[in-house]
Amino acid sequence: MKIAMLARNADLYSHKRLKEAAEERGLQLDIINTLRCYMNIAARRPEIYYNGEKLTGYDAVIPRIGASITFYGLAILRQFEMMGVYPLNESVAIGRSRDKLRSLQLLARDGIGLPVTTFAHDPKMTEEVLKVAGGAPVVIKLLEGTQGIGVVLADTERSAKSVIEAFRGANVNILVQEFIKEAGGTDIRALVVGGKVVAAMKRSGPEGEFRSNLHRGGTAARVRISPEERSIAVRAAKAMGLNVCGVDMLRSNHGPVVMEVNSSPGLEGVENATGIDVAGKIIEFLIKNAKAGKTKTKGKG
Repeated sequence: MKIAMLARNADLYSHKRLKEAAEERGLQLDIINTLRCYMNIAARRPEIYYNGEKLTGYDAVIPRIGASITFYGLAILRQFEMMGVYPLNESVAIGRSRDKLRSLQLLARDGIGLPVTTFAHDPKMTEEVLKVAGGAPVVIKLLEGTQGIGVVLADTERSAKSVIEAFRGANVNILVQEFIKEAGGTDIRALVVGGKVVAAMKRSGPEGEFRSNLHRGGTAARVRISPEERSIAVRAAKAMGLNVCGVDMLRSNHGPVVMEVNSSPGLEGVENATGIDVAGKIIEFLIKNAKAGKTKTKGKG
């Protein structure tokens, strides 16, 4: 079995682990720099070239596409799909998860618990938006932010209005969400592979920090999640159409609520915290499921 992994940095822990896991099982995994690929978009004969050579013979593709290159990365992934190569996560599903507003709408449609979330275009609607979100404190998020970047906690109505008006004045799209104070700066990340939660960790932010992202100095520990949290994580992955993802949840007074579904979750934190071979489980999923032309969307959408 021959696997292509779309990734810009071959030295990242997650990418090295996936390559190790594949090679331990006798598979070939090539790490391909997404931005060095180019396409021949020809009728009935889609092709991808990399460093001047045509890419052929791949059975599966693992997209590890950074948020900053989502548009080009998904274009390359769609080309693989049109060539009949099985994707770990499909292009349409990744596109859904990268659009924070669309992903929350899809989760809400499926009855999955969310923090109260508001979205408006006109900065003159600031007071109404804050009222719907339950008033300060609120969390204000850029639609395009990742790893906790572009996320602001506004403690007072005044500061919330200032931040919202500043973002909207710069023509930046934002979401305003209720602040789940009882979570205490911690969240749960559940790793879903093939419709099952294979590992879970509790992430805690540093002192005085409400964001628990490991990239922002947070710490992680193994956690036992409830049957309800396990069910919500699986349902969230299904709502996005993702085979592999990290589902971030907060424990609120009214039950678990989903903050985000990450289509390219990092493996270092969860493997170190839990001791579980998540990379191996991802490769095993591909071995079991990768079949030529099995992509549901065939590059459409």
